[in-house]
Amino acid sequence: MNDFDALLVRVLDQARALKIPVSAQIRPHVTVNRRAVTRFGCCIRRGEAFEIELSQRLLEAAEEACLQTLAHEALHTCPGCRDHGQRWKAYAARMNAAYGYAIARTGTCQALGVPDVRPERYRLVCQSCGAQFCRARASALVRHPERYRCKCGGALKRVY
Repeated sequence: MNDFDALLVRVLDQARALKIPVSAQIRPHVTVNRRAVTRFGCCIRRGEAFEIELSQRLLEAAEEACLQTLAHEALHTCPGCRDHGQRWKAYAARMNAAYGYAIARTGTCQALGVPDVRPERYRLVCQSCGAQFCRARASALVRHPERYRCKCGGALKRVY
């Protein structure tokens, strides 16, 4: 089981070593979210302080996956980095280069080595390359697959 609080200290030290301006007002205790299914982490601003929350699914994940997710969330505490804009991306690139992370805007179960426990109610398939897209909710993609294309340019068809 991972000690998220100790890993957070490590990530903050790494960011500060690179002169990345992470906030000094980050609560030192990482909250574990036991209900999060589709996200791995969250950075919440409460007044002047920040609270970082990680999914319970990361408790048994590899340390590298936890560090990477904590780094992603810690970067949101930098001035001008509440979103995934250019400044946030630049800081993520610096962390990736220095520490071998793969911090990105979104993480996947496969990339983090975590089992995918999301319910699959809908599946779409690319008519060209066969790529599959599974969804739990009836999103716009599910309701109107004709409006979207696969990365290869192929048309999508809902299977169920």
